[in-house]
Amino acid sequence: MPPDQDAKSTPPALLAVSEAKQRILDGVGITASETVSYADALGRTLAMPVHAKASVPAFDLSAMDGYAVRSEDVKTLPARLTRCGESAAGHPFAGKVGRGEAVRIFTGAKVPDDADVIILQEDVDAASEENGITITIKSGNPAGKHIRRKGLDMEKDAPVLNAGQHLSARAISLCLSAGHTDLEVYKQPRIGILSTGDELVPPGTTPAKGQIVSSNAQYLAHFVEMNGGVPINLGIVRDEAGALAQALKADNDLDLIVTSGGASVGVHDHIAGDLDGADQSVDTAHQTRIHFWKIAMRPGKPVIFGKINNIPLLGLPGNPVSSAICAMIFLTPALAHMQGRHHQDMTFHATLASDLRDNDKRQEYLRATLTYDAAGRAIVTPANLQDSSMLSVLANADVLIMRPPFDPARRAGDQVTVLPIPRLF
Repeated sequence: MPPDQDAKSTPPALLAVSEAKQRILDGVGITASETVSYADALGRTLAMPVHAKASVPAFDLSAMDGYAVRSEDVKTLPARLTRCGESAAGHPFAGKVGRGEAVRIFTGAKVPDDADVIILQEDVDAASEENGITITIKSGNPAGKHIRRKGLDMEKDAPVLNAGQHLSARAISLCLSAGHTDLEVYKQPRIGILSTGDELVPPGTTPAKGQIVSSNAQYLAHFVEMNGGVPINLGIVRDEAGALAQALKADNDLDLIVTSGGASVGVHDHIAGDLDGADQSVDTAHQTRIHFWKIAMRPGKPVIFGKINNIPLLGLPGNPVSSAICAMIFLTPALAHMQGRHHQDMTFHATLASDLRDNDKRQEYLRATLTYDAAGRAIVTPANLQDSSMLSVLANADVLIMRPPFDPARRAGDQVTVLPIPRLF
């Protein structure tokens, strides 16, 4: 057999998971920015850095309840001083602290002018809470003790959050403290969700013989919402060539299309064929092509990435568990990237509760449950059945055990790498 024919008969090597991730990130764009109110900013990503409009705190304030005094008046103890006023949060003492005077002060209150130390109230004998009385200082503190200085949290004009910051509740609180009620964020990407398969019927429909309820689309819609995107339901298309392009004619205002099913090699699977068989002579603004197909991953080998009408397309397997795990591995970082931030999987190590066979050439993600023993050690138990159609196993899993290609057999008690399944996933 000639060398070129022999080469053609050899299937291409499966793409590594890490390489597939990078190609997807390289193939999706970052959305434009918009200004939103702080009340609508939760879960969004900053497109511009936030700088403090004023120093916080705006003045020196007391960190404790006690008395504001001049340090020179308490060099010798016990010291007898005259109470001359009171400073409470929102109600500052208007005067200055003179020689031999003390101001009753409470946590969060402005420190009076000329006072440079706070004496704790338990270190003071005071007959009453009236001005003009004599108090006795029994124990002192060094100058500056228990005083939160102006600008301790943030100085005016200093950066407090960088662009790319994911806006949590605490980050939004910081923005409000810095004087910002409107924030410039990346727009939420619009994600078209399309299911393929003659066997699928919408939720709420009683399946006929040979039919199943379409669950992947709703899962993916919730997944997109969890990750800051806007899901657009494109419905169900049948297993026929060209159905993908036909379904997308009505809505091209999309940042990414995610399909479920039709990604394998069967005669009824047409996603790859629709992308790969497109006319490449069209202008680049309407380009349709396939970037990669098939990766070294279990579950999820038949993942596709390409473009249709110049819109990035991520084709996920039809098996519900494969679709869900591939979304977690590939769609999560893609959605983060589209909103201007970097996603990093937060893995940890746990002790294996049962034996595992050796792994083959594909990176594997095993559904597992997580518990803790009496010593607080994380114990991970892989499910007995790992079939990619079993949503019941995935729904009851806490974590995924990540196994690299050619990982040797593991025994109970070995340490394995674990990827937590996010809450509400």
